[in-house]
Amino acid sequence: MKKKWWIVILFACLFLIGAALCYFQITTSIFAKAYKNQGIDVSHYQGEIDWNAMRAQGIDFAYIKATEGSSHTDECFEQNIELAQEAGIAAGAYHFFSFDSSARTQAVHFIETIGDHKMDLIPVIDIEYYGDKSSNPPDREVVRRELATFLQLLEEHYGCKPMIYTTQTVYYKYINGAFAEYPLWIRNVYFPPVQQWTLWQYTDQLRPEGVFGDESRVDGNVVADMESIRY
Repeated sequence: MKKKWWIVILFACLFLIGAALCYFQITTSIFAKAYKNQGIDVSHYQGEIDWNAMRAQGIDFAYIKATEGSSHTDECFEQNIELAQEAGIAAGAYHFFSFDSSARTQAVHFIETIGDHKMDLIPVIDIEYYGDKSSNPPDREVVRRELATFLQLLEEHYGCKPMIYTTQTVYYKYINGAFAEYPLWIRNVYFPPVQQWTLWQYTDQLRPEGVFGDESRVDGNVVADMESIRY
């Protein structure tokens, strides 16, 4: 009998946790609707995208994955950037930062991949945990030094300050107190960020029509001032 009660309590707790998560995601979506400019960020996981459909659904801007680490190029980058701009969506590129390779080679790889593509938005470096990094986080000072190098190289090349995308956990581990002069794109799908943000990723559960990849969900973002991210 006691075992049955423990099972009932366990399922009740799981239900309450699930309900709470759903509540918070709905709440962030309500807050996000207050912002005029709505955007998404995508990579090859979303596969083929109907960018005209995105524009028709109120998407004003998009950040598109270009590179990762020192050698990986997103296979959908060129198609996405060109078709998004043709649809009238302001588009920019982001790089997924690797803790396991040189910041200098990563920056060179990003710059060479962008090449002559016209960017409407300032470049972004995405720094977040991957693999086992959350349980085995890299040294703070080493990461800050490498990130500073990457940012400096992009700033010199593009003539503007790149934006840093990060999660709450990584922000407090590596970003807080060290990169205040750079625009911040913060992920928080549960409540509005407490940080001074430029972009806010408020959900990872958007399901717009016109996404045909293995992953149909898309990250949703808002910006308080569209001019603050224009390149």
